[in-house]
Amino acid sequence: MGVQFQVTFDSADPAAHARFWAEALHYELQPPPPGFASWEAALDAWGVPVEERNDRSAIIDPAGVGPRVFFQQVPEPKTAKNRVHLDLRAAEGLAGEARLAALEQECTRLVALGASRVARFEPDPASGGHIVMRDPEGNEFCLD
Repeated sequence: MGVQFQVTFDSADPAAHARFWAEALHYELQPPPPGFASWEAALDAWGVPVEERNDRSAIIDPAGVGPRVFFQQVPEPKTAKNRVHLDLRAAEGLAGEARLAALEQECTRLVALGASRVARFEPDPASGGHIVMRDPEGNEFCLD
Protein backbone atom coordinates (compact mmCIF):
# COMPACT_ATOMS: atom_id res chain seq x y z
CA MET A 1 0.00 0.00 0.00
CA GLY A 2 1.39 3.41 -0.98
CA VAL A 3 1.81 6.31 1.39
CA GLN A 4 -0.69 9.15 1.04
CA PHE A 5 0.86 12.63 0.77
CA GLN A 6 -0.09 16.22 0.19
CA VAL A 7 1.92 19.08 -1.26
CA THR A 8 2.17 22.10 1.07
CA PHE A 9 2.89 25.69 0.08
CA ASP A 10 3.90 28.44 2.50
CA SER A 11 1.82 31.41 1.47
CA ALA A 12 1.13 35.08 2.13
CA ASP A 13 -2.50 34.75 0.97
CA PRO A 14 -3.66 31.12 1.17
CA ALA A 15 -7.13 31.75 -0.32
CA ALA A 16 -5.79 33.50 -3.43
CA HIS A 17 -2.90 31.06 -3.77
CA ALA A 18 -5.32 28.11 -3.57
CA ARG A 19 -7.60 29.66 -6.23
CA PHE A 20 -4.64 30.06 -8.63
CA TRP A 21 -3.45 26.47 -8.19
CA ALA A 22 -7.00 25.09 -8.38
CA GLU A 23 -7.32 26.66 -11.84
CA ALA A 24 -3.77 25.69 -12.86
CA LEU A 25 -4.22 22.04 -11.88
CA HIS A 26 -7.93 21.74 -12.79
CA TYR A 27 -8.58 21.04 -9.09
CA GLU A 28 -11.30 22.44 -6.85
CA LEU A 29 -11.34 24.07 -3.43
CA GLN A 30 -11.78 21.46 -0.73
CA PRO A 31 -15.47 21.45 0.21
CA PRO A 32 -16.55 22.28 3.77
CA PRO A 33 -16.93 19.45 6.29
CA PRO A 34 -20.17 17.44 6.31
CA GLY A 35 -23.01 19.31 7.98
CA PHE A 36 -21.90 22.74 6.78
CA ALA A 37 -23.17 24.50 3.65
CA SER A 38 -20.01 26.65 3.40
CA TRP A 39 -16.63 27.24 4.98
CA GLU A 40 -18.00 30.49 6.42
CA ALA A 41 -20.70 28.53 8.25
CA ALA A 42 -18.12 26.06 9.59
CA LEU A 43 -15.73 28.79 10.72
CA ASP A 44 -18.61 30.67 12.37
CA ALA A 45 -19.68 27.52 14.22
CA TRP A 46 -16.12 26.86 15.37
CA GLY A 47 -15.67 30.47 16.56
CA VAL A 48 -12.71 31.19 14.28
CA PRO A 49 -12.04 34.96 14.35
CA VAL A 50 -12.40 36.80 11.03
CA GLU A 51 -8.70 37.79 11.05
CA GLU A 52 -7.69 34.09 11.14
CA ARG A 53 -9.94 32.87 8.33
CA ASN A 54 -7.25 33.09 5.67
CA ASP A 55 -4.65 31.16 7.68
CA ARG A 56 -5.03 28.09 5.47
CA SER A 57 -6.75 26.69 2.42
CA ALA A 58 -6.69 23.43 0.47
CA ILE A 59 -7.53 22.13 -2.98
CA ILE A 60 -8.33 18.62 -4.12
CA ASP A 61 -8.38 16.66 -7.35
CA PRO A 62 -12.07 16.23 -8.26
CA ALA A 63 -11.21 12.80 -9.69
CA GLY A 64 -9.64 11.78 -6.37
CA VAL A 65 -6.39 10.73 -8.03
CA GLY A 66 -3.90 13.55 -7.41
CA PRO A 67 -2.61 14.69 -4.02
CA ARG A 68 -4.32 17.28 -1.85
CA VAL A 69 -2.54 20.65 -2.01
CA PHE A 70 -2.45 22.66 1.22
CA PHE A 71 -1.66 26.38 1.63
CA GLN A 72 -0.57 27.72 5.01
CA GLN A 73 -0.05 31.35 5.86
CA VAL A 74 3.46 32.28 6.96
CA PRO A 75 4.73 35.75 7.92
CA GLU A 76 7.96 35.69 5.93
CA PRO A 77 8.16 36.20 2.15
CA LYS A 78 9.75 33.75 -0.27
CA THR A 79 13.48 34.50 -0.34
CA ALA A 80 15.23 31.83 -2.43
CA LYS A 81 14.76 29.45 -5.34
CA ASN A 82 12.51 26.47 -4.59
CA ARG A 83 14.39 23.24 -3.86
CA VAL A 84 11.31 21.28 -5.01
CA HIS A 85 8.87 22.43 -7.66
CA LEU A 86 5.87 21.15 -9.58
CA ASP A 87 6.08 20.16 -13.24
CA LEU A 88 2.75 20.57 -15.02
CA ARG A 89 2.64 17.95 -17.76
CA ALA A 90 0.91 20.13 -20.33
CA ALA A 91 2.11 18.37 -23.49
CA GLU A 92 2.26 14.65 -22.71
CA GLY A 93 2.51 12.52 -25.82
CA LEU A 94 3.34 15.47 -28.06
CA ALA A 95 6.63 16.22 -29.81
CA GLY A 96 8.21 18.94 -31.90
CA GLU A 97 6.14 21.99 -32.80
CA ALA A 98 2.90 20.47 -31.49
CA ARG A 99 4.52 20.06 -28.06
CA LEU A 100 5.87 23.61 -28.01
CA ALA A 101 2.52 25.00 -29.16
CA ALA A 102 0.72 23.15 -26.34
CA LEU A 103 3.23 24.48 -23.79
CA GLU A 104 2.80 28.03 -25.11
CA GLN A 105 -0.99 27.74 -24.98
CA GLU A 106 -0.89 26.58 -21.35
CA CYS A 107 1.63 29.31 -20.52
CA THR A 108 -0.77 31.94 -21.90
CA ARG A 109 -3.63 30.51 -19.81
CA LEU A 110 -1.58 30.55 -16.61
CA VAL A 111 -0.24 34.07 -17.19
CA ALA A 112 -3.87 35.23 -17.47
CA LEU A 113 -4.45 33.65 -14.03
CA GLY A 114 -1.54 35.57 -12.47
CA ALA A 115 1.55 33.45 -13.17
CA SER A 116 4.66 34.89 -14.79
CA ARG A 117 6.84 33.42 -17.49
CA VAL A 118 10.54 33.08 -16.66
CA ALA A 119 12.18 31.30 -19.62
CA ARG A 120 11.56 28.87 -22.45
CA PHE A 121 14.04 26.05 -22.97
CA GLU A 122 14.18 24.69 -26.50
CA PRO A 123 14.24 20.95 -27.25
CA ASP A 124 17.58 19.19 -27.15
CA PRO A 125 18.62 15.52 -27.40
CA ALA A 126 17.64 14.91 -23.74
CA SER A 127 14.45 16.98 -23.53
CA GLY A 128 11.46 18.00 -25.59
CA GLY A 129 11.70 21.56 -24.23
CA HIS A 130 9.92 23.22 -21.33
CA ILE A 131 8.86 26.60 -19.92
CA VAL A 132 9.85 27.82 -16.46
CA MET A 133 7.21 29.94 -14.72
CA ARG A 134 6.38 31.47 -11.32
CA ASP A 135 3.05 31.36 -9.52
CA PRO A 136 1.56 34.62 -8.17
CA GLU A 137 3.65 34.30 -4.98
CA GLY A 138 6.91 33.68 -6.85
CA ASN A 139 7.19 29.89 -6.54
CA GLU A 140 8.88 28.35 -9.56
CA PHE A 141 7.20 25.62 -11.58
CA CYS A 142 7.65 24.17 -15.06
CA LEU A 143 5.42 23.42 -17.99
CA ASP A 144 6.75 20.15 -19.31
